[in-house]
Amino acid sequence: MGTAASDVAIVGGGTIGLSIAWRAAQAGLSVVVADPDPSRGAWRTAAGMLAPITELHYAESALLRLNLASLARYPKLIAELESITGLDAGYRECGTVEVAWDAADLAALRDLHVFGSGLGLRSSLLTGAELRQLEPGLAAGLPGGLLAESDHQIDPRRLHRALTDAAVAAGVRIEWHEVTVEVRDGVARGVRRGDGSLIAAGQVVVAAGAWSSQPSVCDSAVPTVRPVKGQTLRLQLPAEVALRHIVRASVKGSTVYVVPRANGEVVIGASSEEAGFDVTPRAGAVYELLRDAQSVLPELGEAALIEVSTGLRPGTADNAPLLGRTAVDGLVLATGHYRNGILLTPVTADGIAELLASGTVAAELAPFGPLRERVPA
Repeated sequence: MGTAASDVAIVGGGTIGLSIAWRAAQAGLSVVVADPDPSRGAWRTAAGMLAPITELHYAESALLRLNLASLARYPKLIAELESITGLDAGYRECGTVEVAWDAADLAALRDLHVFGSGLGLRSSLLTGAELRQLEPGLAAGLPGGLLAESDHQIDPRRLHRALTDAAVAAGVRIEWHEVTVEVRDGVARGVRRGDGSLIAAGQVVVAAGAWSSQPSVCDSAVPTVRPVKGQTLRLQLPAEVALRHIVRASVKGSTVYVVPRANGEVVIGASSEEAGFDVTPRAGAVYELLRDAQSVLPELGEAALIEVSTGLRPGTADNAPLLGRTAVDGLVLATGHYRNGILLTPVTADGIAELLASGTVAAELAPFGPLRERVPA
């Protein structure tokens, strides 16, 4: 069979795979990306919250540092992308309002504020009246909340389009079909197309999201990455209704968020189900998201429902990403980002491209090497 040569072959054409390809090409490497269906990636369903503070969990200090490092790179990344492509990548510095549903939620937000402040993160506690001043559409009677001014958003669909154009402009070759990682004698040799032809490559990156552990991608040295089903809804608000911030809440224990786009569209999310690779929309999940979102923002009842989207997040045993070299020589992982794939796109791209070009492991990525001790699921 025919052989095409490349310095790097990347399996996966989502935001992670394309951003790595773009940065690697900028570093002077020849790169090919292969994906059978890029629209199945989590980026198409993701709301695009860039929210290290309101996504903060007490036991994840290393992941928080990675999230913050990536958030800090976003303005430069977007400016560069938009300059190269002429496209609006959908980045908005709008801040996030975390709403307390009851006194217990408010106490939890106070604890989060204290914990975050101890780490140098800026946020402000809000009274119920201050909440309504920031977002007049919020339901009456909410006891208070938290404003995270640095938790922003990006439109992942716009970002994916811009990354595609930037990668192509940098010389990346993109092939929209299935490939399998070729490993011989313990060394990754490239990727093999379905017709049997080989794309020879000195290094291979698996960035296939929830599909990264599938035998159709690679059957060597890839730790378990499981699909976690999530649904988001897209609504169009009436012209007279506008949201200024991302709004998040936990309504009687159920988490919901509402992300406003500049064009009046809002994204509501997100359900989370362990359902394998089933991406069938579930009516109950749609109902629950609408119920909880409308209880916090009653005016959403007047919005038009324009889309139900279902995708698969790539989860790992400890729900932290797998970033770096594996036991197979020449095989690199950039997967398992779970809920943070869009947020972690800049730091992942920079770190993996540096690894490919120079062999250097960036300090931010070091705690997330694929060879780290696994935590039981």
